Amino acid sequence: MSEAKVELGRFLFYDTKLSGNQTQSCGTCHQQEFAFTDELAQAEGSTGQTHPRSSMSVANSGYAASLTWANPAVVRLEEQALVPMFGEDPVELGMANMEDELLRRLRDDERYPEMFAEAFPNQADPVSLDSITKALASFQRALTSFKSRYDLGDDAMTPSERNGMDLFFGATTAAGGNDALECFHCHGGFLLSQAVDHEGSEFNQQSFINNGLYNLDSDGSYPEGNQGLYEMTNDPADKGKFKPPSLRNIAVTAPYMHDGSIATLEEVVEHYARGGRLIESGPNAGDGRDNPNKSSLINGFEDVISEQEKQDLIAFLRSLTDEDLLTNAAFSDPFAE
Repeated sequence: MSEAKVELGRFLFYDTKLSGNQTQSCGTCHQQEFAFTDELAQAEGSTGQTHPRSSMSVANSGYAASLTWANPAVVRLEEQALVPMFGEDPVELGMANMEDELLRRLRDDERYPEMFAEAFPNQADPVSLDSITKALASFQRALTSFKSRYDLGDDAMTPSERNGMDLFFGATTAAGGNDALECFHCHGGFLLSQAVDHEGSEFNQQSFINNGLYNLDSDGSYPEGNQGLYEMTNDPADKGKFKPPSLRNIAVTAPYMHDGSIATLEEVVEHYARGGRLIESGPNAGDGRDNPNKSSLINGFEDVISEQEKQDLIAFLRSLTDEDLLTNAAFSDPFAE
């Protein structure tokens, strides 16, 4: 990490030269005002291809134990940067077989040779794919988000937000027992996600769970092509298992779930209150509450929570928004200045 690498990474992150047809940048699917997501249920690549999954926030990604919805092998930001640039299934930035063209574009740009030389001063030819991925990773590691009202402490939060926080972290509801909501088990720690990695971590904290979103058959299948961890392991018990994302800035990252199939925070809470989603008709019909792979922590809590407590829980989730992340000029698009 260095200031020069981070600034170079910021320019690259927002530069459409990193897409084959020069129509998209990393910032197209990771927009600052939406906590580096894009408001789409399913991401759309530079060629117009609709992806099966939504764009994850890259805020605090330097602390993530895994970097995609359901691939435990992608754990370093430098490696992950190659996927959107050169991946073909699905096509994102569409640079497959165009590495030489990418380097030519950057070398021919009046600003980049000097910026690369400053960021990588000991390299004879600093404009390289290795330098590109390192600079992008440096910028993403700089995208930290810890300035929400929740981070400022109880005095910065409303009584409703504080009550919602207590419920989230296991307080007794008016009609239930301890840990009635179980939220913190999958969304705990400083990222509000169990899938974290940091200096001093003593074990692999990767986490993938089935939250009862679908249940298409007796095996607990999810829609074809979007079966989660199962697509990596071929283990039927992994059908429907996805990474629990960080809940930081969750109020500005709708729609929700890996496929953007839940529109609002209110619907998210109802999904977990029920203990799984019921889809009554259509190709995805089934009761997620009965999914055989569903986490044992998702048991539903609709019988032990009042409507006011649901609103308090949603208020707490809204208190996790970091306005500085959404407006900080150091994270913004330099080409829009």
